[in-house]
Amino acid sequence: MTLPAQTVHLPFEDGPHRMAMGLIAQPPDALVELDDQYLPELAERRRLLDHQRAEVFACLPVAEAASAELLARLTGLLPARFPAWFRNDGGWFDNLLTGERWNLADPGLHPLDLAGRLAQEDWCLLQLTPETPVLAAANLCFPSRWKLWDKVGQPLAAVHGPVPLYAEKLSRPVDRFIAQVKPGKLAQRLNWGLIDDPALFQPVRRLRDDADAAFTPDNVAERIFLRVERQTLSLLPATGVVLFSIRVHVYPLRRIAAVPDVAARLAAAVRALPADLQRYKALAGYRDAALAYLDAQAAA
Repeated sequence: MTLPAQTVHLPFEDGPHRMAMGLIAQPPDALVELDDQYLPELAERRRLLDHQRAEVFACLPVAEAASAELLARLTGLLPARFPAWFRNDGGWFDNLLTGERWNLADPGLHPLDLAGRLAQEDWCLLQLTPETPVLAAANLCFPSRWKLWDKVGQPLAAVHGPVPLYAEKLSRPVDRFIAQVKPGKLAQRLNWGLIDDPALFQPVRRLRDDADAAFTPDNVAERIFLRVERQTLSLLPATGVVLFSIRVHVYPLRRIAAVPDVAARLAAAVRALPADLQRYKALAGYRDAALAYLDAQAAA
């Protein structure tokens, strides 16, 4: 069974940096992406859930019903959208890609745990309160340098506390949008950064303020990666909980910079980042080397 090639998301633009939500409406069944990274990513998700569960799974009691609703949504959506690879006969769910079969009445796993073993997305459940959305649960196998147990139970403003400009520019618009998500709607946004580690599981933030001489224009194409998060927001209508999904893509810089126009856009986007965002994204160690390489590719 041949899976589709991984989508290459290029969410950066040249011009001045704008701190904005950047939401785009999508069809509801676009909740999940499925591609040729499925099997290795699902194997890594199983490994983390089986052996490092405390780092990647959390569910407060208030999110138990929403977890079951999410699982029901996934086990209905996957066979409907990808009938060659998933089946649901009403009692059993078959994953023909992994060979797994689950008794949906009693799978032997928490429903949010099982949801994290079916798709390439991470799943976060946002409980609405009169004040602000709260991160009530998550199956977060592929964090981009944040730790789930530092954030669970916290309002979104606190979850995003370390993000420069979030409190000033995005906190209120994000809270307002989440509070107004309508049934049957799906909103997507893309987030990106350059990293020096292709691992999907990255819970530890790295900060540095000086260049690392180990990175040069000659080797940075192999040592630096573009990490993109495809994020979606949608409503679980039975429980009124908002589902926040995160699909992580990691691409070698050489692949992204192979097209001169794309290399030029990425270089311009890196240069346009405010200094505090560059530090937050830990760019200092390899920024100059990456820009020299991107400029050369853009001029090729």
